[in-house]
Amino acid sequence: MMLPMMGRKRQAEVTFETSKGIIVVTLYNDTPIHRDNFIRNVKAGTYDGVLFHRCIRNFMIQSGDPTSRNARPGERLGEGDETAADRLPAEFRMPQHFHRRGVLAAAREGDEYNPEKKSSSQQFYIVTGRTFSDEELDAQLQRVQKMTGKEDLWTPEIREAYRTVGGTPHLDGSYTVFGEVKKGMDVVDSIQAMATDSYDRPLEDIRIIRAKVSKRGRLR
Repeated sequence: MMLPMMGRKRQAEVTFETSKGIIVVTLYNDTPIHRDNFIRNVKAGTYDGVLFHRCIRNFMIQSGDPTSRNARPGERLGEGDETAADRLPAEFRMPQHFHRRGVLAAAREGDEYNPEKKSSSQQFYIVTGRTFSDEELDAQLQRVQKMTGKEDLWTPEIREAYRTVGGTPHLDGSYTVFGEVKKGMDVVDSIQAMATDSYDRPLEDIRIIRAKVSKRGRLR
């Protein structure tokens, strides 16, 4: 089950042709910095040939590291070749966008090195997640409040989504969500289910063969 798409009309769409099938994502208009950066990357071929280098069952799949394109078997990936100057300012849009199943979000370095929670300009992940009980959500909410210092991030609708649709609630308010899967969650699920090594890299290379802007949306 997927929730209705959020955001304004004329959302841009990106199609990923992967070695496991087609994934289509829409990009939110109220996260314009991330939207426009993602479109630039797609048009520049940044994602063509890169791997899904980190995949965790019931959590997410991650890609966008350009160094993965020619990676050796078993090589640890995810460091990329970005500098601090390449990072994007966070665009948290709670409660409109949260870490429910199927959303597209920007990876980033940890708070120790990145206290402003700025996003990677290249790496992204798609949430698979799981569903949560009310008791589990109470514990997750305490964790989110401690991490963000905010008391009012979740609405009743968000809690219900985590109970019924699922996601990764502990990431809310710490990572920028800027889009969602429109088509191909079965492909995402097949990727997350792959056997992985100790670095969470799939033992079989799962590659983005090519990415393209398949529908032009609203730009700044």
